Amino acid sequence: MKKLLLSLALGLSLLTSGVAVIAQTPAPAASEATAPAAAAPAEAAAPAAAEAPKVEAVVNKGDTAWMLTATMLVILMTIPGLALFYGGLARSKNMLSVLMQVFVIFSLITLLWAIYGYSLAFGGGGSFIGTFDKIFLKGVTVDSVADTFSAGFKIPEFVFIAFQATFAAITCGLIVGSFAERMKFSAVLMFAVLWFTFSYLPVAHMVWFSEGYLFKMGALDFAGGTVVHINAGIAGLVGAYMVGKRVGYGKEAMTPHSLTLTMVGASLLWVGWFGFNAGSALEANGTAALAFINTILATAAATLSWIAGESLSKGKGSMLGAASGAVAGLVAVTPAAGSIGPMGAIVLGLMAGLICLWGVNGLKKMLGADDAFDVFGVHGVGGILGALMTGVLTAPSLGGTGAAEFAIGAQVFTQFKAVLVTVVISGVVSFIAYKVVDLTIGLRVNEEDEREGLDITSHGETAYNR
Repeated sequence: MKKLLLSLALGLSLLTSGVAVIAQTPAPAASEATAPAAAAPAEAAAPAAAEAPKVEAVVNKGDTAWMLTATMLVILMTIPGLALFYGGLARSKNMLSVLMQVFVIFSLITLLWAIYGYSLAFGGGGSFIGTFDKIFLKGVTVDSVADTFSAGFKIPEFVFIAFQATFAAITCGLIVGSFAERMKFSAVLMFAVLWFTFSYLPVAHMVWFSEGYLFKMGALDFAGGTVVHINAGIAGLVGAYMVGKRVGYGKEAMTPHSLTLTMVGASLLWVGWFGFNAGSALEANGTAALAFINTILATAAATLSWIAGESLSKGKGSMLGAASGAVAGLVAVTPAAGSIGPMGAIVLGLMAGLICLWGVNGLKKMLGADDAFDVFGVHGVGGILGALMTGVLTAPSLGGTGAAEFAIGAQVFTQFKAVLVTVVISGVVSFIAYKVVDLTIGLRVNEEDEREGLDITSHGETAYNR
């Protein structure tokens, strides 16, 4: 009897060790049925584990409640957060068109995610794209579970699907800010479908799926520096070039019509971003807490560094600068939130505020593009900064959570390769998608409609009584 108990204890110990290896992967995991990498440790320990009791999948109610809350927070940061942030930056004649584009893109992409997006991103597959095994959410039931990062604890797969749907939707919505005030509504939607399918889904699969090319390479992206921000930033820059400059750009004043709404939108983005970053831990645990506090600190630091930079260069800090600095900090900390220390988050935020300030001023002039709401200057530049600095600040010697053998140089090189892959994929796909839209239905409204404003000409209504 004693020997039997010792045998069982040894077997259970080996099984737990194997599961723990899987649980420590630094990116969101797919469901059990779609995580091929999870099979390798189990197979290696098969002889010893065969006699051990099976670890049953347990749906953790606390983790489930937190992930439902995090999902709602990401919805809040999109509608109304992003919509109001962009809407306030637009001229009053285009306010509703911006709100409409963000709102409808959110609705469109969440449906496409359920129909085929989730399957292609997380439904099995190899290095670059998933399969159609879970098209129309085939096989997903109320009993289906998705992995968290702790052995034996799960969340319902429907929760994981919903959480990831919000990421896809806000990423497509971010691009709207680059070509705002001059693109056809039908063209916006057609582009969103093409870009979501051929850029977002492959990059999400490569970064976050266990068999993905960048995941296996060892790239660190906790909550979407490459998948969301660099991906969208490059698409926005390409769009600014291909759609062309707004009528009167550089000659007429195109000041934001309501910085009050922009500030409200930025505040909602900040609140919602806690779901975005802390939710990416997939559990209510210490990693979520680390991501939470890092999201506070990096954003606060970036706000202060942006307005300090404005004060030095222009003599005064602005409300628009404070709001833009906050978003820059949120963007930069996204890929690093779960792996760097709080002091590292402050350093990253201070860097993000100043570098993104240069991105929307000096770099924007160098590029000569009419990126209306500075999608590339904030999300593209901030995302690249965050992705690269993740490779530095994750080092345990700098307060990060990296392993003892963490090598900064090697990790930064890996991060650089992940950035480069994302830039190339998004750039090529965006160019082709804009071109296809232009050749079929046309990208721009005519000059007369643009001068009158898209609220009236595209939607037949106005944001304010005149």
